[in-house]
Amino acid sequence: MANTIHVDIVSAEGQIFSGEASMVFVPASEGELGVAPRHAPLLTTLKPGVVRVKSEGAEEQSFYVGGGSLEIQPTCVTVLADTATRARDLDEAAALAAKANAEAAVRDRTDKRERAEAQVELARALAQLRTIERFRSRR
Repeated sequence: MANTIHVDIVSAEGQIFSGEASMVFVPASEGELGVAPRHAPLLTTLKPGVVRVKSEGAEEQSFYVGGGSLEIQPTCVTVLADTATRARDLDEAAALAAKANAEAAVRDRTDKRERAEAQVELARALAQLRTIERFRSRR
Protein backbone atom coordinates (compact mmCIF):
# COMPACT_ATOMS: atom_id res chain seq x y z
CA MET A 1 0.00 0.00 0.00
CA ALA A 2 2.99 2.36 0.37
CA ASN A 3 3.08 2.89 -3.40
CA THR A 4 -0.56 3.91 -3.71
CA ILE A 5 -2.77 6.73 -2.61
CA HIS A 6 -6.53 6.50 -2.00
CA VAL A 7 -8.62 8.67 -4.36
CA ASP A 8 -12.21 9.82 -3.90
CA ILE A 9 -13.96 11.87 -6.58
CA VAL A 10 -17.29 13.21 -5.36
CA SER A 11 -19.87 15.62 -6.78
CA ALA A 12 -23.28 16.78 -5.67
CA GLU A 13 -24.76 13.85 -7.60
CA GLY A 14 -22.72 11.35 -5.59
CA GLN A 15 -19.45 9.47 -5.58
CA ILE A 16 -17.95 9.05 -9.05
CA PHE A 17 -14.80 7.13 -8.12
CA SER A 18 -13.17 5.57 -5.07
CA GLY A 19 -10.02 3.51 -5.25
CA GLU A 20 -6.25 3.24 -5.07
CA ALA A 21 -3.90 4.97 -7.51
CA SER A 22 -0.19 5.25 -8.13
CA MET A 23 -0.57 8.82 -9.47
CA VAL A 24 -3.34 11.39 -9.86
CA PHE A 25 -3.36 14.47 -12.10
CA VAL A 26 -5.82 17.29 -11.36
CA PRO A 27 -6.61 20.68 -12.97
CA ALA A 28 -5.72 22.92 -10.03
CA SER A 29 -6.50 26.62 -10.28
CA GLU A 30 -2.82 27.45 -10.88
CA GLY A 31 -2.19 24.62 -13.38
CA GLU A 32 -2.12 20.83 -13.60
CA LEU A 33 -0.95 19.18 -10.40
CA GLY A 34 0.48 15.68 -10.12
CA VAL A 35 -0.15 13.86 -6.85
CA ALA A 36 1.90 10.85 -5.82
CA PRO A 37 1.69 8.76 -2.64
CA ARG A 38 3.01 10.60 0.43
CA HIS A 39 2.35 14.01 -1.16
CA ALA A 40 2.48 16.98 1.21
CA PRO A 41 -0.91 18.11 2.55
CA LEU A 42 -2.59 20.72 0.35
CA LEU A 43 -5.95 22.45 -0.13
CA THR A 44 -6.67 24.21 -3.42
CA THR A 45 -9.43 24.98 -5.87
CA LEU A 46 -9.98 23.24 -9.18
CA LYS A 47 -10.77 24.70 -12.57
CA PRO A 48 -12.82 22.84 -15.18
CA GLY A 49 -10.76 20.05 -16.70
CA VAL A 50 -9.64 16.44 -16.63
CA VAL A 51 -8.77 14.41 -13.55
CA ARG A 52 -6.61 11.44 -14.53
CA VAL A 53 -6.17 8.47 -12.19
CA LYS A 54 -3.32 6.05 -12.89
CA SER A 55 -3.27 2.66 -11.19
CA GLU A 56 -0.63 -0.06 -11.43
CA GLY A 57 -1.64 -2.72 -13.91
CA ALA A 58 -4.86 -0.93 -14.91
CA GLU A 59 -5.87 1.45 -17.67
CA GLU A 60 -5.74 5.14 -16.79
CA GLN A 61 -9.18 6.52 -15.92
CA SER A 62 -10.29 10.03 -16.87
CA PHE A 63 -13.00 12.19 -15.33
CA TYR A 64 -14.33 15.62 -16.26
CA VAL A 65 -14.75 18.05 -13.34
CA GLY A 66 -16.44 21.42 -13.69
CA GLY A 67 -14.42 23.02 -10.89
CA GLY A 68 -14.46 22.47 -7.16
CA SER A 69 -11.98 21.81 -4.36
CA LEU A 70 -9.08 19.44 -3.82
CA GLU A 71 -7.76 18.10 -0.53
CA ILE A 72 -4.51 16.17 -0.47
CA GLN A 73 -3.24 14.18 2.51
CA PRO A 74 -0.22 11.85 2.39
CA THR A 75 -2.46 8.79 1.95
CA CYS A 76 -5.64 10.27 0.45
CA VAL A 77 -6.78 12.61 -2.35
CA THR A 78 -10.32 13.99 -2.23
CA VAL A 79 -11.81 15.81 -5.21
CA LEU A 80 -14.99 17.68 -4.29
CA ALA A 81 -16.29 18.65 -7.72
CA ASP A 82 -19.04 21.08 -8.66
CA THR A 83 -19.91 18.56 -11.37
CA ALA A 84 -18.10 15.34 -12.30
CA THR A 85 -18.56 12.77 -15.04
CA ARG A 86 -16.57 9.84 -16.35
CA ALA A 87 -14.91 10.86 -19.62
CA ARG A 88 -16.57 8.01 -21.48
CA ASP A 89 -20.01 9.31 -20.44
CA LEU A 90 -19.60 12.84 -21.85
CA ASP A 91 -21.89 13.81 -24.72
CA GLU A 92 -19.89 15.50 -27.49
CA ALA A 93 -22.96 16.94 -29.23
CA ALA A 94 -24.16 18.51 -25.98
CA ALA A 95 -20.69 19.92 -25.27
CA LEU A 96 -20.50 21.43 -28.78
CA ALA A 97 -23.96 22.98 -28.34
CA ALA A 98 -22.97 24.37 -24.93
CA LYS A 99 -19.82 25.84 -26.46
CA ALA A 100 -21.78 27.53 -29.26
CA ASN A 101 -24.34 28.91 -26.78
CA ALA A 102 -21.62 30.19 -24.45
CA GLU A 103 -19.71 31.84 -27.32
CA ALA A 104 -22.90 33.61 -28.42
CA ALA A 105 -23.59 34.71 -24.85
CA VAL A 106 -20.06 36.09 -24.45
CA ARG A 107 -20.49 38.02 -27.72
CA ASP A 108 -23.98 39.32 -26.95
CA ARG A 109 -23.81 40.18 -23.24
CA THR A 110 -23.05 43.76 -22.23
CA ASP A 111 -23.46 43.33 -18.48
CA LYS A 112 -20.08 42.43 -16.91
CA ARG A 113 -21.55 39.84 -14.59
CA GLU A 114 -23.52 38.10 -17.33
CA ARG A 115 -20.46 38.11 -19.58
CA ALA A 116 -18.33 36.59 -16.78
CA GLU A 117 -20.93 33.86 -16.23
CA ALA A 118 -20.93 33.12 -19.97
CA GLN A 119 -17.13 32.91 -19.93
CA VAL A 120 -17.30 30.35 -17.12
CA GLU A 121 -19.77 28.28 -19.14
CA LEU A 122 -17.50 28.54 -22.17
CA ALA A 123 -14.52 27.32 -20.10
CA ARG A 124 -16.57 24.35 -18.90
CA ALA A 125 -17.68 23.44 -22.44
CA LEU A 126 -14.10 23.70 -23.74
CA ALA A 127 -12.85 21.54 -20.85
CA GLN A 128 -15.47 18.90 -21.67
CA LEU A 129 -14.38 18.88 -25.32
CA ARG A 130 -10.71 18.53 -24.31
CA THR A 131 -11.68 15.64 -22.03
CA ILE A 132 -13.56 13.93 -24.87
CA GLU A 133 -10.60 14.45 -27.23
CA ARG A 134 -8.12 13.06 -24.70
CA PHE A 135 -10.34 10.04 -24.00
CA ARG A 136 -10.79 9.39 -27.72
CA SER A 137 -7.03 9.58 -28.43
CA ARG A 138 -6.25 7.00 -25.72
CA ARG A 139 -8.42 4.38 -27.40
